[in-house]
Amino acid sequence: MSAELEKRAEVQSKEHFEVKKEKNKNVQKQKAPKGHNRKKGVSEKTAGYLMVAPALLLIAVIAIWPVLQSFYYSLFDYKLNDPTKSAIHLNYNIDLERYLNNYPFLIGGIDSEIRNGNAAAELEEAKEQLQALDAKLKEDKNVAEKYALIDGKLANFEQINKELSVVTIEKETAEQFLKTIKSINADLVSLRDQGNLEVGDKITGLSSALNDTIIKPNFIGFKHYKDNLTDKRMWSAMWNTFTFTILSVGAELLLGLAIALLINKEFIGRGLIRASILIPWAIPTAVSALMWKFLYDGQNGVIAKFFEEIGLVDKMANLLTTDTGAMFSVIFTDVWKTTPYMALLILAGLQTIPSSLYEAASIDGATKWKQFMTITLPLLKSSILVALLFRTLDAFRVFDLIFVLTGGGPANSTETISILAYKVMFSQTNFGEGSALSVIVFICVAVISTIYIKFLGAELTQDGSAK
Repeated sequence: MSAELEKRAEVQSKEHFEVKKEKNKNVQKQKAPKGHNRKKGVSEKTAGYLMVAPALLLIAVIAIWPVLQSFYYSLFDYKLNDPTKSAIHLNYNIDLERYLNNYPFLIGGIDSEIRNGNAAAELEEAKEQLQALDAKLKEDKNVAEKYALIDGKLANFEQINKELSVVTIEKETAEQFLKTIKSINADLVSLRDQGNLEVGDKITGLSSALNDTIIKPNFIGFKHYKDNLTDKRMWSAMWNTFTFTILSVGAELLLGLAIALLINKEFIGRGLIRASILIPWAIPTAVSALMWKFLYDGQNGVIAKFFEEIGLVDKMANLLTTDTGAMFSVIFTDVWKTTPYMALLILAGLQTIPSSLYEAASIDGATKWKQFMTITLPLLKSSILVALLFRTLDAFRVFDLIFVLTGGGPANSTETISILAYKVMFSQTNFGEGSALSVIVFICVAVISTIYIKFLGAELTQDGSAK
């Protein structure tokens, strides 16, 4: 009996061992897929980054790099209409072509005056100083090589490349050169005014021209930003920009919402109406601006005549020749053109609202206004924020509409920050200051985008938590 019990206990212990072993196998099998999934997750994450990388690179090349380049240019006094500032200079340079076009003739003019017995002592001293400066320049091997090359080309009336002509020199040499030339020029001007020189104007002109042969570094740091932030014209342009943006975007939001609500209803010919509403937005901005410029014309403009008839303006000519009239004109034109775009974005949001919500509210006795305030408007918040984001950024950067319609006038009353940047950069060819204005525009756009995206992100988070 005891042997039988021992056998039974042994069998049970073996069965228990086998069950435990089987459980361990199952546990290992269950753990294996987790590790596999983890590896799979890592690989998918890496693949996701690799897929996004080209887009990020494209954004960096198209958007970030021009901004960085503009910021770099804004740190320099970079002007294309000034030969000494028409390029970026971090060191002192000398324009050997300009120097050799003046120095030999100045020495020749001084020699001629000395031979004629005019202020010989003073002129001899000036000549010695000029020759000492010339010898000092030639001590630099790089300058000496190009000096001889350019001198030979000038003698043969050959064209000289600007890159060959401009040579970097030591700061000490450049400062000594400028100081000496300034002193010599002052002495020569004094001799000319005293009547001691026969060709005094020619000699002093040549000595003055030597000042321009030295090209100073045009790095000025944040001076452009300091000047712009204290410039009344820049702040006036900023005020015009914000006025245009707030009024036009506000009007477009109200009209766009009304139009979207109307064309969201079921009626005959809805597709045709939707397509026709988009026509103003489809017209290129420059074309529509030129069209409205004719419509606002003070003599033959149809719209100008209509506004005069209804008493909106005193005279037809006031639309484009007065401050208020010009600002109203550009805002009215922008509202006409881009309201369909706003309506289209809001309509897309309306299409996502289930009709069952309105049916339930109707059964509960809610009026149309109550339905709009409790259903339509809350569910449209995200769509409205997206529409406002796009339109605000577009309106803040407005250029072509105002440039064609008013050119920023009259008296800069419609000049926006983008128009000002264009005028400074291209009309005045002041690339340094124009780049600084461009960077200011970028900063303003970035701030506006951040504010909108913060509100939009909060709204989307609230919607997600509500669901």
